[in-house]
Amino acid sequence: MTTLRKCVLASAVVALGSLVLLAAEPLAALDKLYLDADGDLVADTPAKTVDPATLVFAYTPGEDRALHADVWDDLLRHLEKMTGKQVKFFPVQSNAAELEAMRAGRLHIAAFGTGSVPVAVNCAGFVPFAVMGGEHGILGYEMEIITYPGSGINTPADLRGRKLAFTSPTSNSGFKGPSVLLRKEFGLEADRDYSSAFSGKHENSILGVANKDYDAAAIANEVMRRMVARGVVKEQQIRSIYKSSTFPTAAFGLAYNLEQSLAAKVREGFFSFQWAGTALEQEFSTLGVSKFLPITYKQAWAVVRDVDAAMNVQYTCK
Repeated sequence: MTTLRKCVLASAVVALGSLVLLAAEPLAALDKLYLDADGDLVADTPAKTVDPATLVFAYTPGEDRALHADVWDDLLRHLEKMTGKQVKFFPVQSNAAELEAMRAGRLHIAAFGTGSVPVAVNCAGFVPFAVMGGEHGILGYEMEIITYPGSGINTPADLRGRKLAFTSPTSNSGFKGPSVLLRKEFGLEADRDYSSAFSGKHENSILGVANKDYDAAAIANEVMRRMVARGVVKEQQIRSIYKSSTFPTAAFGLAYNLEQSLAAKVREGFFSFQWAGTALEQEFSTLGVSKFLPITYKQAWAVVRDVDAAMNVQYTCK
């Protein structure tokens, strides 16, 4: 077991206690479109591959798609040099749109949010290979349940009868993790003990709490930290009532059927990218990020699959 696997797994047990049932060997759940002969839980490269003239990249949906296009421009220009291909940014509107684009073959390089990664792997042929990180290891985040000062909500138990915002059904920190926590530890079921809403994005949930549209929200705190750093919200507008231990953040990866030498150049492009002086450094440096670090889905996302198992999630592909 690698150090990364040990650290992530340990944090999950601390975060969710007995809520997560750990499987020694996780079962594959790939859609029938894909094969996994080597047992790494991701789709193998097929005999028939694609070598598109233009590569399309998407980042997990955020609050300002134009901002994200600018943020990623330095990386995309570097990937163009490495691959000899034009690389375009695709501003996805939702997690569902990003998943559908990769499954349909219109998206070649992508970052999927933590909770969406297993769905993307099993239903869209996504092959993760990197996460953001720095000198102290991979970039992680904690799931927090937040409220606004004066709400009268001091612990998760106080959510009874109140309105809680989730982000989307595929989100680890924005839905699945907090749902397990509230059900198992506090006996609270959505729409029975508290009302719930899906905001669509962590940013929407955070802004909703700051503006008192929601009584509380379950969010990924690395998104909140970046919003505070940019002045989108103020720290005094938000109060945390629960914080988990660390989960891995968004995974970067490829469509399973990219031509192998092209896929290798894309991977090399990520790991050779120099962050200093770029818009990416400006956006993520407050989180201690300075490079892309290699990961494998089987190891790094084991804790997320365990949360899914606790919720009886089935990776049903449509």
